Amino acid sequence: MGTGIKGKIAIVTGSSKGIGKAIALALAKSKDYSGIVVNGRKMEEVREVADHIKKMGCDALAIEADMSKENDCVKLIEGANKYFGRIDVLVNNAGIQQDVPIEDRTTEQWYKTIGVDLTGPFICSREAVKHMEKQDPKGGCIINITSVHERIPKPHYLAYATSKAGVEMMTKTMALELAKENIRVNSVAPGAIQTDMNIALKENSAELKKTLEQIPIGRIGSPEEVANVVEFLASDKASYVTGASFFVDGGMTLYPLFAATSDHEQERKPVG
Repeated sequence: MGTGIKGKIAIVTGSSKGIGKAIALALAKSKDYSGIVVNGRKMEEVREVADHIKKMGCDALAIEADMSKENDCVKLIEGANKYFGRIDVLVNNAGIQQDVPIEDRTTEQWYKTIGVDLTGPFICSREAVKHMEKQDPKGGCIINITSVHERIPKPHYLAYATSKAGVEMMTKTMALELAKENIRVNSVAPGAIQTDMNIALKENSAELKKTLEQIPIGRIGSPEEVANVVEFLASDKASYVTGASFFVDGGMTLYPLFAATSDHEQERKPVG
């Protein structure tokens, strides 16, 4: 069941750039929202996105917060609720990753990634749910941004892949637990998307070629293509959708090497 209201309020973590920024702008552009909470670790970048949203005719609140710190997560949710009076949508997007072999990975690096990518979404969700359960009308929507690496192992990125797999199960568990409170919980799992996190794909042609061979659609995705799916899931059009994981990956989670080649297509053509 949807909220049935217009002028909703959304919080998007890690929305000062990349996929998070695209999500914040897509929500504002949809005209279903009266306010967007923009978050990041650099206030200058956060304010820039918030100002952009305001120029689109939607109110925006800029909050600087580090998702690896519990107090910052609580501050983000409480600040949003105090300013707007309710929370309808929470998008847990903030994430980090590091290329480190397991034997070289320090405990500090492990905890930092787990903190931002797994614990942060838990704390933000926990705090947002407290408000969603009490507000009128009751309910809301939580969308967790995971990765194809919730399913595909990624050597040298142990903490990242582990976190994303954890968020996928957290999504399903929260969806089951919170359904009775009219709170829907889903996840969106991007593949190779053109962001700063994947800058190597833009600068290294060999790496790009290798990656494209793993994508049946044959190209890198855009942040806007991820944002479009999030905007749908946050809307009342997805009012009967909960506990699901949506891959936005150009088919990367399929078996790309099994794709039909021109030789296969030639073999299938009738003779005579």
